[in-house]
Amino acid sequence: MIEETKIERRTFVRAMTAASSAALSLALLPPRAAGHPLDKATSTASDHFETAEIKTDDNTIFIRRYGSGSPLLMVHGFPRTSLMWRHLAPRLASKHTVICVDLRGYGRSGIPASAEDHYPYSKRAMAKELVAVMDRLGFAKFDLVGHDRGGRVSYRLALDHPEKVQRLAVFDVLPISEAWGHADARFAMTYWPWSLLSQKAPLPEKYLGGAPDAVFDNPFGQGSFGPDVRAEYTETYRDPARVHAICEEYRAAATLDIAHDKADQKDGRRIKCPMLHLWASGGPLDTFYEQEGGALGIWRKWADDVHGQAVKGGHFFPEENPTDTAGLLTRFLSA
Repeated sequence: MIEETKIERRTFVRAMTAASSAALSLALLPPRAAGHPLDKATSTASDHFETAEIKTDDNTIFIRRYGSGSPLLMVHGFPRTSLMWRHLAPRLASKHTVICVDLRGYGRSGIPASAEDHYPYSKRAMAKELVAVMDRLGFAKFDLVGHDRGGRVSYRLALDHPEKVQRLAVFDVLPISEAWGHADARFAMTYWPWSLLSQKAPLPEKYLGGAPDAVFDNPFGQGSFGPDVRAEYTETYRDPARVHAICEEYRAAATLDIAHDKADQKDGRRIKCPMLHLWASGGPLDTFYEQEGGALGIWRKWADDVHGQAVKGGHFFPEENPTDTAGLLTRFLSA
């Protein structure tokens, strides 16, 4: 497969149910003007996808849509965009309508104004927005997959909107309050964005915006992709407004998101749907938390029905090892 093969950009024209078509006709905005980086992906006959911008109450969310079948929402993390699912989504598209979103502030999605308490970039606000996106596409319930920051938006969505989520899978991630609660020097050195990007503006904005390529030269952000994919990822960090939005999300993760987690624990709220957690073999989640029973031990404090395992590859194993990831995810979604 060739990393830089071009995939045609199209607006939605695929046949849908009458309800979905009606909802979609109200939600779509025109495709963005030429001049944005082209979509790139490894290409086979089954890799074709469609793109659209979905209007929410105060924003627009860019999506890539693959395949047909039961709905599956996939949510990327830092420092990626929906492009990170380019290898995995086609492997799921024969049985699922796969919706890959750019989170607010990232990629081609909109950039709502933030607030003093950072609420517009809290996981609660971002999860609510994704529920609205799926509603506008005509999907009242769906399966949900999230990686990194997207995993935290996803578990918050499952807690806040349990009626929407049929199955939840999160990749290489712990609940926010657990990550901060177990933070030590290893955590700070490995997950440097948590501490750096949550600092008061404009310090982290200047660092991140001043050297956008550096994110992908660091072990935390680097990956196995060609220059065109890297260029599209990096485009997010060349826009000062997007850089600020990303920092606001990290500030929310150091404040409001912790408060929301603790309120759930106090009230006994748990994830009720079946849950899968996959993490990088030999990575931090495979080695840091042995006294807690590992990553699964921590997640079992939050979810009634969770299982999982380590997967070969680094933090971005869904991008680096899509074959094994797809196999495990397919079995989970088919159970």
